[in-house]
Amino acid sequence: MNWARSAPVIPERTTVTDYTIGYIVGSISSTSINRRLAKALEKVAPEGVTLKEIPIKDLPFYSPDYDGNFPEVATDFKKAIEDADGVFIVTPEYSRSIPGVLKNALDWSARPYGEASFNDKPTAVIGTSQGGIATAAGQQHLRSVLLHYNALVLGQPEGYIQSTPGLFDEDGTVNDEGTAAFLRSIIEALVTLIQRTAPAEVPAV
Repeated sequence: MNWARSAPVIPERTTVTDYTIGYIVGSISSTSINRRLAKALEKVAPEGVTLKEIPIKDLPFYSPDYDGNFPEVATDFKKAIEDADGVFIVTPEYSRSIPGVLKNALDWSARPYGEASFNDKPTAVIGTSQGGIATAAGQQHLRSVLLHYNALVLGQPEGYIQSTPGLFDEDGTVNDEGTAAFLRSIIEALVTLIQRTAPAEVPAV
């Protein structure tokens, strides 16, 4: 069963313009099906919404020893999160949790203390696997971490997608219109969260 197809129907939304959404792929495998899913999100994004990868593979293992002198790769990683209007985390599930490489990246995002990059950041979680429950258990762990960081985590729709043969091509092409429609809907839901939580503009005096 592809859980994406049974997700709540999202009402049609007004076209948006000029939003940049970063995405983090929680796997560094060269054959990752979650990378294909991330590419699929890029392909189905509505007009005016750009998805851009925030890479994690070059981050060293986090240690508090770095807190006084962050390496450039970690500074760039944090800035990419902070500069994005919102963030997707596209993750596999490893042993009922998230991959160690993703947890390492999240640790970098939260340091130094008091400088969490996900603070007040509209964030959506999605993932795919070949199993029937997709990445449901891993996503629940991930949501707990993000809520600890005070991220604004999208509640619905939930993106538990069972990867069936031929569902995604290597370039991210989606070969099932129901899945493509669902992916568009979760992007639109994140954009709506971005709009709803954006700081109010203060009129010039």
